[in-house]
This record gives sequence, structure tokens and C-alpha cells, in this order.
Amino acid sequence: MSAHTIFEHAPIGAIVAWSNGTQRPPERRSRKLAAWKNDNSQGRLISKQGGHDIGKLGGGSFTMHEADFGGGVVVAIRVHRTFSVGSRLCFAIVERPPIGSVRVLDGAGDHAELVHLAPHRAAAEQWLSQHGHPKAVLDEVTADEAAADAIEGRTAA
Repeated sequence: MSAHTIFEHAPIGAIVAWSNGTQRPPERRSRKLAAWKNDNSQGRLISKQGGHDIGKLGGGSFTMHEADFGGGVVVAIRVHRTFSVGSRLCFAIVERPPIGSVRVLDGAGDHAELVHLAPHRAAAEQWLSQHGHPKAVLDEVTADEAAADAIEGRTAA
């Protein structure tokens, strides 16, 4: 799939993989392997930005949460990657958020960012009470959303 297709059709909370289509270099080629890993990974779709003039270059982008680094419950570094809709990488939806799961967004509106994906509403409320996002919005993944994806041919790749 193209970056544009991911922007248009992947739901917030989906696991998305990206690739440049090249073979993984051997472990002994550490620089080439590091560059390859940069263009061949996966993460959770946490936000979409822009998009009103999607046909124009630079008309939109999306951000992926790729990894967290730290010790125990403390996250020292959070790795996010942002891709423009014009990216030449190939993308694939690996997993959609399950029906009944609840997205915890940092606010309302088009610019909201996913801060947590809980398996159900009670877990989302418990997470929210422990992590405190005062403007958080809970958004449940519904069967209607999953059905619309299936009808429109957007089921997980």
C-alpha cells in the first residue's frame, strides 16, 4: 500500500509495517543494517495530520509509535516516526485495533493523538486514572467500524 492509502484508510491504533523493498543486509554490515532497519520496521498509528489538500504534495502526514526505551515502568525515550503521504516506502496494515478495544486520545478533534490502546473501557479508565491526561477522550472501536473496513476492502493486509 502507499502512504496515501494508509493515511486514508488505516484506523488510529492499527499496527502498520513499512519497507523499502530491499533485502536485509547481513549482521556483519552494521551500517547498512542500521540504514535498512530505518526503512523497514513497524509501529502503531497514533495520529494523522493535515489532509485537507491531500492531492497536493505535502498535503498530509501520519505518525507512528515505533518503540519505547527505558527501564521498568519508566519510559526514557519514545520513538515516533512521521511519514508524508508522498513517501516512497511500501506500507501494510499488520493488525487493526480489535472490536471493543478503546483508544485513549490526548484530546478531541482531528489533531488528537493516541496515547494508549486498551482492550476494553474499564482498562482504559483504569489506565487514565493512573496516567492522568486531563483532556483525554475515550473512543471505542466498534463493530460498525470493522464492518465498514471489510465492505470497503480495507481488512488487514
